[in-house]
Amino acid sequence: MSFLLILPAGVLIILAGVFLFQSRLVYFPMSRMDGSPKDMGLAYEDVRLTTPEGLKLHAWFVPAENARGVALFCHGNAGNISHRLETIALIHGLGLSVFIFDYQGYGQSQGKPSEEGTYRDAWAAWQYLTQDRGTAPKDIVVWGRSLGGPIAAWLARKATPGALVLESTFTSLPDVGAKLYPFLPVRLIARFGYNTEEYVSGVRCPMLVAHSPEDRLVSFEFGQRLFKAANGPKEFLEITGGHSNGFLTSGATYRDGVDGFLKRHAGM
Repeated sequence: MSFLLILPAGVLIILAGVFLFQSRLVYFPMSRMDGSPKDMGLAYEDVRLTTPEGLKLHAWFVPAENARGVALFCHGNAGNISHRLETIALIHGLGLSVFIFDYQGYGQSQGKPSEEGTYRDAWAAWQYLTQDRGTAPKDIVVWGRSLGGPIAAWLARKATPGALVLESTFTSLPDVGAKLYPFLPVRLIARFGYNTEEYVSGVRCPMLVAHSPEDRLVSFEFGQRLFKAANGPKEFLEITGGHSNGFLTSGATYRDGVDGFLKRHAGM
Protein backbone atom coordinates (compact mmCIF):
# COMPACT_ATOMS: atom_id res chain seq x y z
CA MET A 1 0.00 0.00 0.00
CA SER A 2 2.81 2.42 0.90
CA PHE A 3 4.41 1.83 -2.53
CA LEU A 4 1.12 2.66 -4.27
CA LEU A 5 0.99 5.94 -2.34
CA ILE A 6 4.61 6.83 -3.03
CA LEU A 7 4.34 6.21 -6.79
CA PRO A 8 1.73 8.93 -7.55
CA ALA A 9 3.56 11.34 -5.25
CA GLY A 10 6.78 10.76 -7.20
CA VAL A 11 5.04 11.36 -10.51
CA LEU A 12 3.58 14.61 -9.19
CA ILE A 13 7.02 15.76 -8.06
CA ILE A 14 8.45 15.03 -11.51
CA LEU A 15 5.62 16.90 -13.25
CA ALA A 16 5.99 19.84 -10.87
CA GLY A 17 9.70 20.00 -11.61
CA VAL A 18 9.10 19.90 -15.36
CA PHE A 19 6.51 22.68 -15.03
CA LEU A 20 8.62 24.95 -12.84
CA PHE A 21 11.91 24.53 -14.70
CA GLN A 22 10.47 24.29 -18.19
CA SER A 23 12.45 27.24 -19.52
CA ARG A 24 15.64 25.27 -18.90
CA LEU A 25 14.32 22.60 -21.24
CA VAL A 26 13.55 25.17 -23.95
CA TYR A 27 16.46 27.62 -23.89
CA PHE A 28 20.16 26.76 -23.86
CA PRO A 29 21.94 30.13 -24.20
CA MET A 30 25.71 30.55 -24.15
CA SER A 31 27.37 33.85 -23.30
CA ARG A 32 30.82 33.01 -24.65
CA MET A 33 31.41 34.08 -28.23
CA ASP A 34 33.38 31.49 -30.21
CA GLY A 35 34.03 33.41 -33.40
CA SER A 36 32.79 36.04 -35.82
CA PRO A 37 32.05 36.34 -39.56
CA LYS A 38 35.66 37.47 -39.97
CA ASP A 39 36.65 33.83 -39.37
CA MET A 40 34.73 32.98 -42.56
CA GLY A 41 36.44 35.76 -44.49
CA LEU A 42 33.38 38.01 -44.31
CA ALA A 43 33.25 41.69 -43.43
CA TYR A 44 30.56 42.58 -40.92
CA GLU A 45 29.15 45.31 -38.70
CA ASP A 46 28.67 44.85 -34.97
CA VAL A 47 25.17 46.11 -34.11
CA ARG A 48 23.32 46.87 -30.89
CA LEU A 49 19.54 46.75 -30.96
CA THR A 50 17.13 48.14 -28.38
CA THR A 51 14.03 46.12 -27.51
CA PRO A 52 10.68 47.78 -26.69
CA GLU A 53 11.48 47.37 -22.98
CA GLY A 54 14.88 49.05 -23.38
CA LEU A 55 17.18 46.00 -23.35
CA LYS A 56 20.26 45.90 -25.57
CA LEU A 57 20.63 43.02 -28.00
CA HIS A 58 23.73 42.02 -29.91
CA ALA A 59 23.59 41.46 -33.66
CA TRP A 60 25.72 41.27 -36.80
CA PHE A 61 25.04 42.73 -40.21
CA VAL A 62 27.00 40.93 -42.93
CA PRO A 63 26.69 42.83 -46.23
CA ALA A 64 26.79 41.13 -49.62
CA GLU A 65 28.02 42.96 -52.70
CA ASN A 66 25.10 43.81 -55.01
CA ALA A 67 22.82 42.00 -52.58
CA ARG A 68 19.58 40.55 -53.92
CA GLY A 69 18.02 41.12 -50.50
CA VAL A 70 18.61 40.76 -46.76
CA ALA A 71 18.06 37.59 -44.73
CA LEU A 72 16.84 38.33 -41.21
CA PHE A 73 17.86 35.10 -39.48
CA CYS A 74 16.20 33.78 -36.31
CA HIS A 75 18.39 31.03 -34.85
CA GLY A 76 17.54 28.01 -32.72
CA ASN A 77 17.43 27.51 -28.98
CA ALA A 78 21.10 26.79 -28.19
CA GLY A 79 24.39 28.69 -28.25
CA ASN A 80 24.46 32.17 -29.79
CA ILE A 81 25.10 33.87 -33.13
CA SER A 82 28.79 32.91 -33.07
CA HIS A 83 27.70 29.28 -33.54
CA ARG A 84 25.94 30.09 -36.84
CA LEU A 85 29.00 31.04 -38.91
CA GLU A 86 28.45 28.25 -41.46
CA THR A 87 24.85 29.35 -41.85
CA ILE A 88 25.90 32.97 -42.33
CA ALA A 89 28.44 31.98 -44.97
CA LEU A 90 25.95 29.79 -46.83
CA ILE A 91 23.23 32.45 -46.93
CA HIS A 92 25.78 35.10 -47.88
CA GLY A 93 26.90 32.81 -50.70
CA LEU A 94 23.38 33.00 -52.10
CA GLY A 95 23.91 36.72 -52.67
CA LEU A 96 21.98 37.86 -49.61
CA SER A 97 23.16 40.20 -46.90
CA VAL A 98 22.65 38.60 -43.50
CA PHE A 99 21.28 40.16 -40.33
CA ILE A 100 21.46 37.81 -37.36
CA PHE A 101 20.71 38.69 -33.75
CA ASP A 102 20.85 37.08 -30.34
CA TYR A 103 17.73 36.79 -28.22
CA GLN A 104 17.63 38.16 -24.70
CA GLY A 105 20.05 36.24 -22.50
CA TYR A 106 22.05 34.84 -25.44
CA GLY A 107 25.61 35.86 -26.23
CA GLN A 108 26.13 39.54 -25.45
CA SER A 109 22.41 40.37 -25.31
CA GLN A 110 20.91 41.61 -22.07
CA GLY A 111 17.91 40.10 -20.31
CA LYS A 112 16.51 36.62 -19.92
CA PRO A 113 14.86 34.55 -22.67
CA SER A 114 11.09 34.11 -22.75
CA GLU A 115 8.56 33.38 -25.46
CA GLU A 116 7.14 36.90 -25.60
CA GLY A 117 10.67 38.26 -25.28
CA THR A 118 11.87 36.42 -28.38
CA TYR A 119 9.00 37.92 -30.36
CA ARG A 120 9.91 41.41 -29.17
CA ASP A 121 13.55 40.72 -30.06
CA ALA A 122 12.57 39.79 -33.62
CA TRP A 123 10.47 42.93 -33.89
CA ALA A 124 13.46 45.02 -32.76
CA ALA A 125 15.54 43.38 -35.52
CA TRP A 126 12.84 44.16 -38.09
CA GLN A 127 12.63 47.78 -36.93
CA TYR A 128 16.39 48.13 -37.25
CA LEU A 129 16.41 46.87 -40.83
CA THR A 130 13.39 48.83 -42.02
CA GLN A 131 13.86 52.06 -40.08
CA ASP A 132 17.55 52.44 -39.23
CA ARG A 133 18.87 50.95 -42.46
CA GLY A 134 15.90 51.87 -44.66
CA THR A 135 15.46 48.37 -46.08
CA ALA A 136 12.18 47.86 -47.92
CA PRO A 137 10.07 45.00 -46.46
CA LYS A 138 9.88 43.36 -49.90
CA ASP A 139 13.67 43.02 -49.87
CA ILE A 140 13.75 41.11 -46.56
CA VAL A 141 13.66 37.32 -46.24
CA VAL A 142 12.64 36.37 -42.72
CA TRP A 143 14.34 33.04 -42.03
CA GLY A 144 13.85 30.78 -39.03
CA ARG A 145 15.43 27.46 -38.10
CA SER A 146 14.07 25.14 -35.38
CA LEU A 147 12.91 27.34 -32.46
CA GLY A 148 13.61 30.33 -34.70
CA GLY A 149 10.80 29.09 -36.96
CA PRO A 150 7.82 30.20 -34.86
CA ILE A 151 9.62 33.47 -34.11
CA ALA A 152 10.14 34.08 -37.84
CA ALA A 153 6.55 33.08 -38.62
CA TRP A 154 5.22 35.42 -35.94
CA LEU A 155 7.26 38.26 -37.42
CA ALA A 156 6.20 37.49 -41.00
CA ARG A 157 2.54 37.52 -39.98
CA LYS A 158 2.98 40.88 -38.26
CA ALA A 159 5.22 42.61 -40.80
CA THR A 160 4.81 40.90 -44.23
CA PRO A 161 8.36 40.60 -45.63
CA GLY A 162 9.32 39.64 -49.18
CA ALA A 163 9.48 35.95 -48.22
CA LEU A 164 9.53 33.55 -45.28
CA VAL A 165 11.78 30.50 -44.93
CA LEU A 166 11.04 27.93 -42.23
CA GLU A 167 13.61 25.22 -41.72
CA SER A 168 13.37 22.14 -39.45
CA THR A 169 10.47 23.81 -37.65
CA PHE A 170 7.65 22.40 -35.54
CA THR A 171 3.92 23.13 -35.54
CA SER A 172 3.98 24.06 -31.85
CA LEU A 173 6.21 23.32 -28.87
CA PRO A 174 3.54 21.23 -27.10
CA ASP A 175 3.25 19.13 -30.27
CA VAL A 176 6.98 18.37 -30.10
CA GLY A 177 6.82 17.56 -26.40
CA ALA A 178 3.84 15.25 -26.85
CA LYS A 179 5.64 13.43 -29.67
CA LEU A 180 8.89 13.00 -27.75
CA TYR A 181 7.34 12.25 -24.34
CA PRO A 182 4.02 10.46 -24.97
CA PHE A 183 4.00 9.20 -21.37
CA LEU A 184 3.71 12.75 -19.94
CA PRO A 185 0.67 15.07 -20.03
CA VAL A 186 2.71 17.62 -21.95
CA ARG A 187 -0.22 19.69 -23.20
CA LEU A 188 -1.55 20.14 -19.68
CA ILE A 189 1.71 21.42 -18.21
CA ALA A 190 3.15 23.29 -21.21
CA ARG A 191 4.04 26.91 -20.41
CA PHE A 192 5.31 27.67 -23.91
CA GLY A 193 3.28 27.72 -27.10
CA TYR A 194 5.40 28.84 -30.06
CA ASN A 195 2.42 28.00 -32.27
CA THR A 196 4.01 28.12 -35.71
CA GLU A 197 1.03 26.47 -37.39
CA GLU A 198 -1.25 29.26 -36.20
CA TYR A 199 1.17 31.97 -37.30
CA VAL A 200 1.75 30.65 -40.82
CA SER A 201 -1.99 30.57 -41.48
CA GLY A 202 -1.89 34.36 -41.24
CA VAL A 203 1.27 34.93 -43.31
CA ARG A 204 0.67 36.73 -46.64
CA CYS A 205 4.04 36.38 -48.33
CA PRO A 206 5.70 33.52 -50.28
CA MET A 207 6.85 30.76 -47.95
CA LEU A 208 9.40 27.95 -48.23
CA VAL A 209 9.31 25.02 -45.81
CA ALA A 210 12.51 22.94 -45.65
CA HIS A 211 12.56 19.71 -43.66
CA SER A 212 14.36 16.37 -43.57
CA PRO A 213 12.69 12.96 -43.12
CA GLU A 214 15.81 12.05 -41.11
CA ASP A 215 15.06 14.70 -38.47
CA ARG A 216 14.69 12.76 -35.22
CA LEU A 217 13.98 15.78 -33.01
CA VAL A 218 11.33 17.63 -35.00
CA SER A 219 9.28 15.13 -36.97
CA PHE A 220 9.02 15.48 -40.76
CA GLU A 221 5.23 15.45 -40.40
CA PHE A 222 5.41 18.83 -38.63
CA GLY A 223 7.02 20.39 -41.68
CA GLN A 224 4.32 18.86 -43.88
CA ARG A 225 1.60 20.28 -41.63
CA LEU A 226 3.15 23.73 -41.76
CA PHE A 227 3.20 23.59 -45.54
CA LYS A 228 -0.45 22.56 -45.60
CA ALA A 229 -1.42 25.40 -43.25
CA ALA A 230 0.40 28.04 -45.27
CA ASN A 231 -1.19 30.28 -47.86
CA GLY A 232 0.28 30.42 -51.35
CA PRO A 233 2.58 30.91 -53.02
CA LYS A 234 4.52 28.22 -51.19
CA GLU A 235 7.07 25.48 -51.78
CA PHE A 236 8.25 22.44 -49.83
CA LEU A 237 11.94 21.54 -49.94
CA GLU A 238 12.84 18.04 -48.78
CA ILE A 239 16.39 18.01 -47.48
CA THR A 240 18.57 15.33 -45.88
CA GLY A 241 20.46 15.02 -42.62
CA GLY A 242 19.61 15.51 -38.97
CA HIS A 243 17.83 18.32 -37.21
CA SER A 244 20.81 20.65 -36.88
CA ASN A 245 22.92 19.87 -39.97
CA GLY A 246 20.47 19.42 -42.83
CA PHE A 247 21.46 22.72 -44.42
CA LEU A 248 25.02 21.41 -44.70
CA THR A 249 24.50 17.73 -45.56
CA SER A 250 21.92 18.56 -48.25
CA GLY A 251 24.50 20.55 -50.23
CA ALA A 252 23.29 21.71 -53.65
CA THR A 253 19.74 20.48 -52.96
CA TYR A 254 19.45 23.04 -50.18
CA ARG A 255 21.24 25.91 -51.94
CA ASP A 256 19.48 25.43 -55.27
CA GLY A 257 16.13 24.96 -53.57
CA VAL A 258 16.35 28.24 -51.68
CA ASP A 259 17.84 30.07 -54.67
CA GLY A 260 15.07 28.90 -57.00
CA PHE A 261 12.34 29.74 -54.52
CA LEU A 262 13.61 33.30 -54.13
CA LYS A 263 13.80 33.76 -57.89
CA ARG A 264 10.37 32.30 -58.58
CA HIS A 265 8.38 33.85 -55.79
CA ALA A 266 10.22 36.76 -54.17
CA GLY A 267 11.66 38.49 -57.21
CA MET A 268 15.19 38.15 -55.80
